[in-house]
Amino acid sequence: MDNQIDSFLKKLSYGAIAIASLTLFSLFLRTPDTCVPQEAPPKPHLRFPKSSCDFTSTRPHLPSDKKNNRLWSSRDWNNKLHSISLIFLPIRDLGLLPNHSKILCVSAGAGHEVAALQSLGVDDVTGVELYDSPPLVSRADPHNLPFFDAAFDFGFTARFDEALFPARFAAEMQRVVRPGGVCFLLVGECGSHEVRDVVRLFRNCRFVTSRNITFIGIRMTSILLRTRKSSS
Repeated sequence: MDNQIDSFLKKLSYGAIAIASLTLFSLFLRTPDTCVPQEAPPKPHLRFPKSSCDFTSTRPHLPSDKKNNRLWSSRDWNNKLHSISLIFLPIRDLGLLPNHSKILCVSAGAGHEVAALQSLGVDDVTGVELYDSPPLVSRADPHNLPFFDAAFDFGFTARFDEALFPARFAAEMQRVVRPGGVCFLLVGECGSHEVRDVVRLFRNCRFVTSRNITFIGIRMTSILLRTRKSSS
């Protein structure tokens, strides 16, 4: 009797597996109705997507260049560019930012500082961030920059406060700036004691000046450093 029950259960299991397999196979072969092209409605502007398939067919992909042009023509973008440009003008007045400079913007975000420097006439500006924003910003780890030593004349960052490892961030930034070059950074508004703490992290630089500024509507402190020239 037990053998008959076991045999019956096995046959039942095999039958259930076969039915389930056939059902899954038929589902894979079936094309969703919402993905089948349909006749255009009489009023296309009143047709709303009913599924993800329908949504993609009614919303064509916008090329990146068109997205960038739309972003770069916005009032918010241009206001930020103007605010960033103002912080570089005093450095230009000191003769430390000629147009032929090779500049690296570390943790450059969406590339506002890159665009601002280009608008000031600087030709060679490189922006890096953990996530790229082409064509202004490429992907790179600010704690492990993919550049040779002394590859740049000028290093800038407005996000030093956000560094996971500030000492490593500082070491990499000054490594890629040539001897006698400039390291320029912004930190949250702070006093002279905090400025000295930041400067100590840049062991191969000497302090030039600092001042309180307004950067994109945020009160911050700018710190200007010069990398030390190697002794011959």
